[in-house]
This record gives sequence, structure tokens and C-alpha cells, in this order.
Amino acid sequence: MEAEALNGVSSILFVCMGNICRSPSAEAIFRHKAKQAGLSVQIDSAGTVGSHAREKPDHRAQKAGMARGYSFDKIRARKVTEKDFDNFDLVLAMDEQNVRHLKKVAPEHLHHKIQLFLEYADNFEETDVPDPYYGGAKGFQFVVDLVEDASDGLIKALKN
Repeated sequence: MEAEALNGVSSILFVCMGNICRSPSAEAIFRHKAKQAGLSVQIDSAGTVGSHAREKPDHRAQKAGMARGYSFDKIRARKVTEKDFDNFDLVLAMDEQNVRHLKKVAPEHLHHKIQLFLEYADNFEETDVPDPYYGGAKGFQFVVDLVEDASDGLIKALKN
């Protein structure tokens, strides 16, 4: 989606695999930064698999985010549904694998809504937000670094 196509975006869905690490971090961080920027945007997150449905975000993701002032209140894991592609203007995937999965779920005429979240990052070369689930605290902190940067870039694109 071109930057000018972001005009009129009022709802964003962040997506990773299980919706307990990366996408809830993106939801919490972007919600905080959007509010600070004075943007009124509906924000949610979901996973491409539903194995963690209704669970709170991973405690390590919460710890890394809360250490920088982000709130994970009321965030619960859920699985992406076909209706999400009607309900959200932008569907931002954490990695290429999630993009591929989302394109299998989304009606073809709505594929234009699906993007990699890190396309908005200015300070990192990564294209995928790595899954920190099987790693240590540094992995979760790196996710926060990447998400903060991409969130800043996305806010800039939404404001232009």
C-alpha cells in the first residue's frame, strides 16, 4: 500500500502466528504511540492459528513491553477470521509466513490490505519480526525495538 493510500485508514489489525508475543506487542505499542500522536485508530491483533485463543500475551512479551511503558490490559489471543479483512483497513503481518497464510484466508479482492509491518521501519534492515517464543529476554526486547520503529514509521505514513 502506498503512503498516500493510507489516507482514510481507521482500523489496523496486527497478525503473528499465535497472537501471544509479536502481534499483541504491536497492538500495545502502536495503541500507545497512536494515542500520543493524537490518532484515532481502531487497533487489534490476531493470530493465524488459534491454539492460544483467549490467553493473555506471553509474560515475557508483557515484561519487555511494560518495561518501556506499554499496557497489555484487555489483550487476549484470538484467531484471524475472514471477517477481519472486511473490518480492518490494514492487516499488518509480522513475517512472510504470516503474509502467505493471510492470503490463503482473505478473499482475493482484499489481498491489497495485507502488508509486512516492518515495511514501515526506518532503522532496521529486517523484513520479518522474529518469533521470540523459544528464545530468551533479548529476543523479546528486540521485538519491542522493531515494533517501536515500525510503529513510528506507520504513524508518520498515517499522518502524511
